[in-house]
Amino acid sequence: MADRIELKGIKALGTIGVLPEEQERAQPFEVDVTLESDLSVSGQTDLLADTVNYAEVVETIVNIIAGEQHHLLERVAQRLADETLRIDRVEAVNVTVRKLRPPVPHLLDYSAVTIRRERIPAND
Repeated sequence: MADRIELKGIKALGTIGVLPEEQERAQPFEVDVTLESDLSVSGQTDLLADTVNYAEVVETIVNIIAGEQHHLLERVAQRLADETLRIDRVEAVNVTVRKLRPPVPHLLDYSAVTIRRERIPAND
């Protein structure tokens, strides 16, 4: 599918990491999401009801980052993809999760995980 909606730089505080201090104190994360959806109808009708409501996507992402505890960015990316694919009209999603302050003893801008997942067609 060629139609995409991009949501870049979604920021939230979360308790994600393996180290005890990462599980005790929230730290900043940033998420980029690219949604694949057929945008041809909304392109004609100009109606929100005919497209993906990206406010719903952002709310879903922030709720998962802020409300769940996980050890790995891989797990967080999977949770974000799973829940985003439940949103009406989303057919596939690319998710990048960045830990903006990774606990390493060297200078590092961020650590990140990127995944791509597709909606599994229902068996009719």
